[in-house]
Amino acid sequence: MKKAFKKMLCIVMCVVMAVPFTVFALASDTATQENAGFTQDDFLTVKGTRIYNQKGEEVVLKGVNIGSWMIWEDWLSPYEEATDHYNAFEVLTERFGTQGAYDLMDTYMDNWFTEYDLDTIKEMGFNCLRVPFWYRNFYYDDSGTKILDENGEWDFSRLDWVVEECSERGIYVILDMHGAPGFQSDAPHNGKKGGCGLYDQTEDGEFYRSLTIELWSAIASRFADNPAVAMYDLLNEPMCDCPVTEIERRMKNEYIYTILYDAVRAVDAEHIITMECIWTGFAMPQTWLKGWKNVVYQVHFYNNSDFIFAFFLLLTKLLHPNVPMIMGEFYPHQRTTWEGCFRSMKAFNYSWCLWTYKAANHGMWESDWCLFGAQDGFERAKLATDSFEEIERKFGEGLRTDVNYVNTGHYETVAPWLG
Repeated sequence: MKKAFKKMLCIVMCVVMAVPFTVFALASDTATQENAGFTQDDFLTVKGTRIYNQKGEEVVLKGVNIGSWMIWEDWLSPYEEATDHYNAFEVLTERFGTQGAYDLMDTYMDNWFTEYDLDTIKEMGFNCLRVPFWYRNFYYDDSGTKILDENGEWDFSRLDWVVEECSERGIYVILDMHGAPGFQSDAPHNGKKGGCGLYDQTEDGEFYRSLTIELWSAIASRFADNPAVAMYDLLNEPMCDCPVTEIERRMKNEYIYTILYDAVRAVDAEHIITMECIWTGFAMPQTWLKGWKNVVYQVHFYNNSDFIFAFFLLLTKLLHPNVPMIMGEFYPHQRTTWEGCFRSMKAFNYSWCLWTYKAANHGMWESDWCLFGAQDGFERAKLATDSFEEIERKFGEGLRTDVNYVNTGHYETVAPWLG
Protein backbone atom coordinates (compact mmCIF):
# COMPACT_ATOMS: atom_id res chain seq x y z
CA MET A 1 0.00 0.00 0.00
CA LYS A 2 2.78 2.40 0.94
CA LYS A 3 4.69 1.48 -2.16
CA ALA A 4 1.61 2.13 -4.33
CA PHE A 5 1.05 5.48 -2.62
CA LYS A 6 4.67 6.52 -3.12
CA LYS A 7 4.51 5.50 -6.78
CA MET A 8 1.33 7.54 -7.31
CA LEU A 9 2.83 10.54 -5.52
CA CYS A 10 5.93 10.32 -7.70
CA ILE A 11 3.81 10.29 -10.86
CA VAL A 12 1.77 13.31 -9.69
CA MET A 13 4.91 15.27 -8.82
CA CYS A 14 6.44 14.51 -12.23
CA VAL A 15 3.30 15.71 -13.99
CA VAL A 16 3.13 18.89 -11.90
CA MET A 17 6.78 19.66 -12.54
CA ALA A 18 6.39 18.98 -16.26
CA VAL A 19 3.46 21.38 -16.74
CA PRO A 20 5.45 24.64 -16.66
CA PHE A 21 8.01 23.23 -19.06
CA THR A 22 5.26 22.00 -21.38
CA VAL A 23 3.53 25.38 -21.30
CA PHE A 24 6.86 27.09 -21.93
CA ALA A 25 7.62 24.76 -24.83
CA LEU A 26 4.17 25.33 -26.35
CA ALA A 27 4.52 29.08 -25.89
CA SER A 28 7.96 29.02 -27.46
CA ASP A 29 6.65 26.93 -30.36
CA THR A 30 3.74 29.34 -30.84
CA ALA A 31 6.10 32.31 -30.79
CA THR A 32 8.33 30.56 -33.31
CA GLN A 33 5.36 29.95 -35.59
CA GLU A 34 4.20 33.55 -35.26
CA ASN A 35 7.65 34.81 -36.26
CA ALA A 36 8.37 32.17 -38.88
CA GLY A 37 7.38 34.47 -41.73
CA PHE A 38 5.23 33.67 -44.72
CA THR A 39 3.76 30.22 -45.26
CA GLN A 40 2.20 28.69 -48.35
CA ASP A 41 -1.12 30.22 -47.24
CA ASP A 42 0.42 33.61 -48.07
CA PHE A 43 1.36 32.67 -51.65
CA LEU A 44 -0.22 35.24 -53.97
CA THR A 45 -2.22 34.54 -57.10
CA VAL A 46 -4.48 36.38 -59.52
CA LYS A 47 -8.22 35.82 -59.54
CA GLY A 48 -10.04 37.99 -62.02
CA THR A 49 -8.87 41.55 -61.58
CA ARG A 50 -7.59 41.17 -58.02
CA ILE A 51 -4.76 39.55 -56.08
CA TYR A 52 -5.47 36.97 -53.36
CA ASN A 53 -3.55 34.77 -50.97
CA GLN A 54 -4.27 31.05 -50.62
CA LYS A 55 -6.74 31.71 -47.78
CA GLY A 56 -8.94 33.62 -50.20
CA GLU A 57 -8.11 37.02 -48.72
CA GLU A 58 -7.63 39.91 -51.12
CA VAL A 59 -4.18 41.50 -50.88
CA VAL A 60 -3.49 45.04 -52.06
CA LEU A 61 0.26 45.59 -52.21
CA LYS A 62 1.36 48.90 -50.73
CA GLY A 63 5.09 49.20 -50.99
CA VAL A 64 8.24 51.11 -51.72
CA ASN A 65 11.19 50.64 -54.08
CA ILE A 66 14.81 50.20 -52.99
CA GLY A 67 16.21 52.46 -55.67
CA SER A 68 19.99 52.65 -56.13
CA TRP A 69 20.77 49.60 -54.00
CA MET A 70 21.61 46.78 -56.41
CA ILE A 71 21.62 49.05 -59.46
CA TRP A 72 22.88 52.62 -59.20
CA GLU A 73 21.46 55.81 -60.64
CA ASP A 74 23.84 58.73 -60.60
CA TRP A 75 21.20 61.26 -59.52
CA LEU A 76 20.15 59.11 -56.55
CA SER A 77 23.43 57.42 -55.63
CA PRO A 78 26.25 58.75 -53.43
CA TYR A 79 28.96 59.03 -56.08
CA GLU A 80 30.37 61.47 -58.63
CA GLU A 81 32.51 61.27 -61.78
CA ALA A 82 30.42 58.59 -63.54
CA THR A 83 27.34 58.88 -65.73
CA ASP A 84 25.60 55.55 -65.04
CA HIS A 85 26.27 52.23 -63.34
CA TYR A 86 27.92 50.73 -66.41
CA ASN A 87 30.28 53.68 -66.63
CA ALA A 88 30.92 53.48 -62.87
CA PHE A 89 31.99 49.87 -63.32
CA GLU A 90 34.28 50.83 -66.20
CA VAL A 91 35.95 53.51 -64.09
CA LEU A 92 36.36 51.29 -61.03
CA THR A 93 37.50 48.26 -63.02
CA GLU A 94 40.10 50.25 -64.91
CA ARG A 95 41.46 51.64 -61.65
CA PHE A 96 41.16 48.65 -59.29
CA GLY A 97 40.45 45.56 -61.41
CA THR A 98 37.24 43.52 -61.67
CA GLN A 99 37.45 42.10 -58.15
CA GLY A 100 38.26 45.51 -56.69
CA ALA A 101 35.23 47.04 -58.42
CA TYR A 102 32.96 44.32 -57.08
CA ASP A 103 34.46 44.57 -53.60
CA LEU A 104 33.54 48.25 -53.53
CA MET A 105 30.06 47.51 -54.85
CA ASP A 106 29.57 44.89 -52.12
CA THR A 107 30.64 47.39 -49.47
CA TYR A 108 28.15 49.87 -50.91
CA MET A 109 25.27 47.37 -50.90
CA ASP A 110 26.09 46.15 -47.39
CA ASN A 111 25.55 49.67 -46.09
CA TRP A 112 23.01 51.32 -48.41
CA PHE A 113 20.25 48.94 -47.29
CA THR A 114 20.33 46.96 -44.03
CA GLU A 115 18.10 45.17 -41.53
CA TYR A 116 17.47 48.57 -39.94
CA ASP A 117 15.77 49.67 -43.17
CA LEU A 118 13.67 46.51 -43.32
CA ASP A 119 12.56 47.07 -39.72
CA THR A 120 11.73 50.68 -40.57
CA ILE A 121 9.71 49.69 -43.63
CA LYS A 122 7.81 47.15 -41.54
CA GLU A 123 7.13 49.66 -38.77
CA MET A 124 5.93 52.20 -41.33
CA GLY A 125 3.25 49.74 -42.41
CA PHE A 126 4.36 48.84 -45.94
CA ASN A 127 3.60 45.25 -46.99
CA CYS A 128 5.72 45.13 -50.14
CA LEU A 129 9.24 45.90 -51.35
CA ARG A 130 10.12 46.25 -55.03
CA VAL A 131 13.76 45.26 -55.49
CA PRO A 132 15.44 46.61 -58.65
CA PHE A 133 18.53 44.69 -59.80
CA TRP A 134 20.53 44.33 -63.01
CA TYR A 135 22.45 41.64 -64.80
CA ARG A 136 25.86 42.78 -63.51
CA ASN A 137 24.82 41.66 -60.02
CA PHE A 138 25.09 38.12 -61.40
CA TYR A 139 27.39 38.34 -64.45
CA TYR A 140 30.91 39.75 -64.26
CA ASP A 141 30.77 41.04 -67.83
CA ASP A 142 28.78 41.20 -71.06
CA SER A 143 30.06 37.80 -72.19
CA GLY A 144 28.00 35.99 -69.55
CA THR A 145 30.71 35.06 -67.02
CA LYS A 146 28.68 34.09 -63.95
CA ILE A 147 29.46 35.30 -60.46
CA LEU A 148 29.73 32.14 -58.34
CA ASP A 149 29.48 31.54 -54.61
CA GLU A 150 31.85 29.48 -52.45
CA ASN A 151 30.07 26.30 -53.58
CA GLY A 152 30.64 27.06 -57.24
CA GLU A 153 26.96 27.88 -57.80
CA TRP A 154 25.44 31.04 -59.23
CA ASP A 155 25.56 33.64 -56.47
CA PHE A 156 22.04 34.82 -55.63
CA SER A 157 22.91 35.53 -52.00
CA ARG A 158 21.83 39.17 -52.13
CA LEU A 159 18.35 38.25 -53.39
CA ASP A 160 18.21 35.32 -50.95
CA TRP A 161 18.94 37.71 -48.10
CA VAL A 162 16.31 40.31 -48.92
CA VAL A 163 13.60 37.72 -49.64
CA GLU A 164 14.31 35.84 -46.40
CA GLU A 165 14.46 39.00 -44.28
CA CYS A 166 11.26 40.33 -45.84
CA SER A 167 9.49 37.02 -45.25
CA GLU A 168 10.37 37.14 -41.56
CA ARG A 169 8.74 40.58 -41.39
CA GLY A 170 5.67 39.75 -43.46
CA ILE A 171 6.75 41.92 -46.39
CA TYR A 172 6.23 40.70 -49.96
CA VAL A 173 9.01 41.15 -52.54
CA ILE A 174 8.73 42.11 -56.20
CA LEU A 175 11.87 40.99 -58.04
CA ASP A 176 12.47 43.66 -60.67
CA MET A 177 14.87 43.18 -63.59
CA HIS A 178 15.79 46.84 -63.82
CA GLY A 179 18.65 46.26 -66.26
CA ALA A 180 18.74 43.24 -68.58
CA PRO A 181 21.74 42.03 -70.59
CA GLY A 182 22.04 44.24 -73.66
CA PHE A 183 19.69 46.75 -71.96
CA GLN A 184 15.98 47.14 -72.64
CA SER A 185 15.90 50.92 -73.05
CA ASP A 186 18.01 53.97 -73.82
CA ALA A 187 17.53 55.40 -70.32
CA PRO A 188 20.45 55.39 -67.83
CA HIS A 189 18.31 53.86 -65.09
CA ASN A 190 18.59 50.44 -66.77
CA GLY A 191 22.34 50.60 -66.21
CA LYS A 192 23.61 52.24 -69.38
CA LYS A 193 22.39 55.28 -71.25
CA GLY A 194 21.78 54.72 -74.96
CA GLY A 195 22.45 51.00 -74.75
CA CYS A 196 19.18 49.45 -75.95
CA GLY A 197 20.32 46.23 -77.67
CA LEU A 198 18.07 43.56 -76.18
CA TYR A 199 15.64 43.65 -79.12
CA ASP A 200 18.19 43.81 -81.94
CA GLN A 201 17.71 41.18 -84.64
CA THR A 202 21.42 40.55 -84.72
CA GLU A 203 23.80 37.96 -83.32
CA ASP A 204 24.51 40.24 -80.36
CA GLY A 205 20.80 40.78 -79.73
CA GLU A 206 20.17 37.03 -79.80
CA PHE A 207 23.01 36.51 -77.31
CA TYR A 208 21.64 39.17 -74.95
CA ARG A 209 18.22 37.53 -75.06
CA SER A 210 19.77 34.15 -74.27
CA LEU A 211 21.50 35.63 -71.22
CA THR A 212 18.26 37.26 -70.05
CA ILE A 213 16.40 33.97 -70.46
CA GLU A 214 19.16 32.15 -68.58
CA LEU A 215 19.06 34.65 -65.73
CA TRP A 216 15.28 34.73 -65.36
CA SER A 217 15.09 30.94 -65.57
CA ALA A 218 17.63 30.64 -62.75
CA ILE A 219 15.93 33.26 -60.55
CA ALA A 220 12.48 31.74 -61.08
CA SER A 221 13.86 28.27 -60.28
CA ARG A 222 15.45 29.66 -57.12
CA PHE A 223 12.23 31.19 -55.78
CA ALA A 224 9.62 28.95 -57.41
CA ASP A 225 8.01 27.82 -54.14
CA ASN A 226 8.76 30.90 -52.05
CA PRO A 227 5.57 32.65 -50.83
CA ALA A 228 7.47 35.85 -49.93
CA VAL A 229 7.97 36.63 -53.61
CA ALA A 230 4.87 38.46 -54.79
CA MET A 231 5.76 38.53 -58.47
CA TYR A 232 8.49 38.60 -61.08
CA ASP A 233 8.86 41.99 -62.81
CA LEU A 234 10.35 40.82 -66.12
CA LEU A 235 11.66 44.15 -67.47
CA ASN A 236 11.67 47.65 -66.05
CA GLU A 237 10.36 50.34 -68.43
CA PRO A 238 11.08 48.57 -71.73
CA MET A 239 11.79 50.90 -74.67
CA CYS A 240 11.99 53.93 -72.35
CA ASP A 241 13.57 56.97 -74.07
CA CYS A 242 13.72 55.07 -77.37
CA PRO A 243 12.65 56.91 -80.56
CA VAL A 244 9.79 54.55 -81.42
CA THR A 245 6.10 54.86 -82.22
CA GLU A 246 3.56 53.29 -79.91
CA ILE A 247 2.99 50.55 -82.49
CA GLU A 248 6.70 49.70 -82.51
CA ARG A 249 6.77 49.73 -78.72
CA ARG A 250 3.79 47.37 -78.62
CA MET A 251 5.36 44.95 -81.09
CA LYS A 252 8.70 44.85 -79.28
CA ASN A 253 7.05 44.49 -75.87
CA GLU A 254 4.96 41.57 -77.14
CA TYR A 255 7.99 39.93 -78.68
CA ILE A 256 10.32 40.10 -75.67
CA TYR A 257 7.66 39.48 -73.03
CA THR A 258 6.46 36.34 -74.82
CA ILE A 259 10.00 34.94 -74.75
CA LEU A 260 10.52 35.74 -71.07
CA TYR A 261 7.03 34.63 -69.99
CA ASP A 262 7.60 31.22 -71.59
CA ALA A 263 11.06 30.92 -69.98
CA VAL A 264 9.72 31.63 -66.48
CA ARG A 265 6.66 29.43 -66.90
CA ALA A 266 8.90 26.52 -67.90
CA VAL A 267 10.32 26.46 -64.35
CA ASP A 268 7.65 28.23 -62.27
CA ALA A 269 3.98 27.84 -63.11
CA GLU A 270 2.67 29.45 -59.93
CA HIS A 271 4.15 32.90 -59.30
CA ILE A 272 2.53 36.06 -60.61
CA ILE A 273 4.36 37.68 -63.50
CA THR A 274 4.11 41.44 -63.95
CA MET A 275 4.67 43.13 -67.31
CA GLU A 276 5.06 46.85 -67.72
CA CYS A 277 2.88 49.06 -69.89
CA ILE A 278 4.68 51.98 -68.27
CA TRP A 279 3.44 55.00 -70.21
CA THR A 280 0.21 53.77 -71.86
CA GLY A 281 -1.95 50.68 -71.84
CA PHE A 282 -1.72 50.64 -75.63
CA ALA A 283 1.83 49.27 -75.28
CA MET A 284 0.61 45.82 -74.14
CA PRO A 285 -1.61 43.15 -75.74
CA GLN A 286 -4.71 41.55 -74.25
CA THR A 287 -3.54 38.72 -72.01
CA TRP A 288 -6.23 36.31 -73.24
CA LEU A 289 -4.99 36.68 -76.80
CA LYS A 290 -1.51 35.61 -75.69
CA GLY A 291 -2.67 32.88 -73.34
CA TRP A 292 -0.90 34.58 -70.41
CA LYS A 293 -2.13 33.41 -67.00
CA ASN A 294 -1.59 34.79 -63.51
CA VAL A 295 -0.36 38.12 -64.87
CA VAL A 296 -0.48 41.66 -63.45
CA TYR A 297 0.04 44.67 -65.70
CA GLN A 298 2.19 47.49 -64.36
CA VAL A 299 2.29 51.21 -65.03
CA HIS A 300 4.61 53.99 -63.87
CA PHE A 301 3.63 57.63 -63.61
CA TYR A 302 5.67 60.83 -63.42
CA ASN A 303 3.36 63.57 -64.66
CA ASN A 304 1.94 66.82 -63.45
CA SER A 305 -1.73 66.84 -62.51
CA ASP A 306 -4.22 64.86 -60.46
CA PHE A 307 -6.63 64.83 -63.39
CA ILE A 308 -4.07 63.33 -65.79
CA PHE A 309 -3.07 60.78 -63.14
CA ALA A 310 -6.68 59.65 -62.66
CA PHE A 311 -7.36 59.63 -66.41
CA PHE A 312 -4.21 57.56 -66.97
CA LEU A 313 -5.31 54.95 -64.43
CA LEU A 314 -8.84 54.81 -65.82
CA LEU A 315 -7.68 54.51 -69.44
CA THR A 316 -5.32 51.64 -68.61
CA LYS A 317 -8.12 49.88 -66.73
CA LEU A 318 -10.48 50.30 -69.68
CA LEU A 319 -7.88 48.97 -72.11
CA HIS A 320 -7.20 45.93 -69.91
CA PRO A 321 -10.39 45.29 -67.92
CA ASN A 322 -9.53 41.68 -67.06
CA VAL A 323 -6.06 42.22 -65.56
CA PRO A 324 -5.05 43.40 -62.06
CA MET A 325 -2.95 46.57 -62.04
CA ILE A 326 -0.01 47.81 -60.02
CA MET A 327 1.58 51.26 -60.02
CA GLY A 328 5.18 50.08 -59.83
CA GLU A 329 6.71 53.56 -59.55
CA PHE A 330 5.26 56.98 -58.95
CA TYR A 331 5.83 60.24 -57.20
CA PRO A 332 3.63 63.37 -57.16
CA HIS A 333 5.28 65.84 -59.51
CA GLN A 334 4.47 69.54 -59.76
CA ARG A 335 0.64 69.83 -59.71
CA THR A 336 0.05 66.17 -58.79
CA THR A 337 -0.67 65.64 -55.09
CA TRP A 338 -0.06 62.67 -52.82
CA GLU A 339 -3.72 62.68 -51.86
CA GLY A 340 -4.78 62.74 -55.50
CA CYS A 341 -2.53 59.80 -56.37
CA PHE A 342 -3.67 57.62 -53.49
CA ARG A 343 -7.33 58.49 -53.91
CA SER A 344 -7.25 57.50 -57.60
CA MET A 345 -5.31 54.28 -56.99
CA LYS A 346 -7.76 53.23 -54.29
CA ALA A 347 -10.74 54.03 -56.53
CA PHE A 348 -9.37 51.90 -59.38
CA ASN A 349 -7.97 49.16 -57.09
CA TYR A 350 -4.29 49.54 -57.97
CA SER A 351 -1.54 48.07 -55.85
CA TRP A 352 1.42 50.45 -55.65
CA CYS A 353 5.09 51.02 -54.79
CA LEU A 354 6.59 54.46 -54.14
CA TRP A 355 9.76 55.57 -55.87
CA THR A 356 11.89 55.53 -53.75
CA TYR A 357 12.96 54.66 -50.20
CA LYS A 358 16.14 56.80 -49.96
CA ALA A 359 18.41 59.04 -52.02
CA ALA A 360 21.74 60.80 -51.59
CA ASN A 361 20.45 64.25 -52.54
CA HIS A 362 22.43 65.97 -55.26
CA GLY A 363 21.00 69.43 -54.68
CA MET A 364 18.09 69.28 -57.15
CA TRP A 365 14.71 67.78 -56.24
CA GLU A 366 15.74 64.30 -55.09
CA SER A 367 14.31 64.79 -51.60
CA ASP A 368 10.87 65.03 -53.23
CA TRP A 369 11.31 61.48 -54.53
CA CYS A 370 12.24 59.65 -51.34
CA LEU A 371 11.29 58.93 -47.76
CA PHE A 372 14.85 59.44 -46.51
CA GLY A 373 17.43 61.88 -47.84
CA ALA A 374 21.09 62.46 -47.04
CA GLN A 375 21.96 65.04 -44.39
CA ASP A 376 23.74 68.26 -45.28
CA GLY A 377 27.46 67.81 -45.73
CA PHE A 378 27.07 64.22 -46.94
CA GLU A 379 30.26 62.92 -48.68
CA ARG A 380 29.90 61.43 -52.15
CA ALA A 381 32.62 59.15 -53.48
CA LYS A 382 34.66 60.49 -56.40
CA LEU A 383 35.03 57.32 -58.42
CA ALA A 384 37.70 58.60 -60.81
CA THR A 385 39.96 60.36 -58.32
CA ASP A 386 39.43 59.05 -54.76
CA SER A 387 41.70 56.24 -53.63
CA PHE A 388 40.30 52.74 -53.11
CA GLU A 389 40.45 53.27 -49.35
CA GLU A 390 38.65 56.61 -49.60
CA ILE A 391 35.85 55.18 -51.76
CA GLU A 392 35.58 52.22 -49.40
CA ARG A 393 35.25 54.60 -46.47
CA LYS A 394 32.58 56.69 -48.20
CA PHE A 395 30.72 53.49 -49.12
CA GLY A 396 30.92 52.38 -45.49
CA GLU A 397 28.78 53.16 -42.45
CA GLY A 398 28.16 56.70 -43.65
CA LEU A 399 25.73 55.26 -46.23
CA ARG A 400 23.52 53.74 -43.55
CA THR A 401 20.10 55.28 -43.14
CA ASP A 402 20.35 55.37 -39.36
CA VAL A 403 23.73 57.13 -39.53
CA ASN A 404 23.49 59.80 -42.21
CA TYR A 405 19.92 60.13 -43.51
CA VAL A 406 16.88 62.07 -42.35
CA ASN A 407 13.14 61.68 -42.83
CA THR A 408 12.03 63.96 -45.69
CA GLY A 409 8.53 64.27 -44.21
CA HIS A 410 6.74 62.42 -47.02
CA TYR A 411 5.94 59.41 -44.88
CA GLU A 412 3.55 61.46 -42.77
CA THR A 413 1.54 62.09 -45.96
CA VAL A 414 1.75 58.47 -47.11
CA ALA A 415 0.92 56.87 -43.73
CA PRO A 416 -2.87 57.36 -43.77
CA TRP A 417 -3.09 55.34 -47.00
CA LEU A 418 -1.24 52.32 -45.62
CA GLY A 419 -4.17 51.04 -43.61
